[in-house]
Amino acid sequence: MLDSATEAALASCRRDLPERLPETHVVHGFDGYCDRVRTMVDARTGPEEYDRMDDLSALSARIGGSVDLGTSCSIEWFTEDSRAGGHTSHFGRAFARLGFEPTLVGTYGDPPRSIFEEELDGCELRSVGSPSYTDAVEFDDGKLMLNEIGSMASLDWERLRERLSVQQLATAIDGAPVLSMGYWATIPFLPTIWRGLRREVWPVLTDPPRTVFVDPADIRRLSTERLTAGLDSLAALDDTVPVVVSANRAETAVFADLGESTATEMREQAIAARELLGVSEFVAHAADRAVRVDEDGTATVRTPHVAKPTLTASAGDHFNVGYVLGQLLGLGGPSSLLLGNAVANWFLRRGEPPTYGELLGFLSRFDSYFE
Repeated sequence: MLDSATEAALASCRRDLPERLPETHVVHGFDGYCDRVRTMVDARTGPEEYDRMDDLSALSARIGGSVDLGTSCSIEWFTEDSRAGGHTSHFGRAFARLGFEPTLVGTYGDPPRSIFEEELDGCELRSVGSPSYTDAVEFDDGKLMLNEIGSMASLDWERLRERLSVQQLATAIDGAPVLSMGYWATIPFLPTIWRGLRREVWPVLTDPPRTVFVDPADIRRLSTERLTAGLDSLAALDDTVPVVVSANRAETAVFADLGESTATEMREQAIAARELLGVSEFVAHAADRAVRVDEDGTATVRTPHVAKPTLTASAGDHFNVGYVLGQLLGLGGPSSLLLGNAVANWFLRRGEPPTYGELLGFLSRFDSYFE
């Protein structure tokens, strides 16, 4: 349902978005994935005929049944598509399609694998390691992501600086309104990079980013000790430049639990997460709404339901693309949330990010998608 807060944010977006985007560069780091989009087979009926496993719950039932019987579980799957993935690839592809010329610093191989060069041909690639791999299985009610993080497991500030000097990093970052980074979950030593940027890069910038954006991704894979150890580095970075952390509902709950919050509602969990992390802004996003928390309070903006999405993997990344675009353009918090919801909603319906013209057209009729 289109509530008053969402309606106001939509009106603000329509009013404040420029007809053309500014000519500025954007920078994203520090990962790089080769993604294989997979389909699981429920039952094969012929050489070319099969019933697709539609629901993640069906996979759970299949595995649970094997456990109950004490037998191995064998499931057929096949690759439908391959693509460049990870934070930098999703952001690079989306911002290039919007009309920017992104600089991407990540693990693309040496030389970069052809999949990155072909799919991210509108971006400047600066590789700092070998790529990682993900098998992404799409279901109607969710997705299963199987990751092999490779060189990112050991990517820290020293390894990053071995591939790119402080001056090279400064040249890439200087003048960009926003620097985005992901993912803490798959770059466990990302806090050392936050510390290195703060201590060595920021002091030599002449036109530093106004905001640093961090996507932690599925931090449930990190130990409590590793998460706790990284908190001071993130808070210290926020003392130098305002930091925005954006997480989905499950990730937000992890941060809230780490802060010993007993909250069960996403808004309250987001408040607890921001307090724990010590950052300027915390954003929590889910399929039906997004919440932003800063020192002035909270804002909540809803998004319409997509009954049969074309693609769900990386929908959260595309929400973040919209939110970062709003920050880059100087929009207010609710408007940035609305823009994030719109980009994600377009992606769910089309399976690709929008051009800027398509985004403006989508926003002009966005209210019609609410039931």
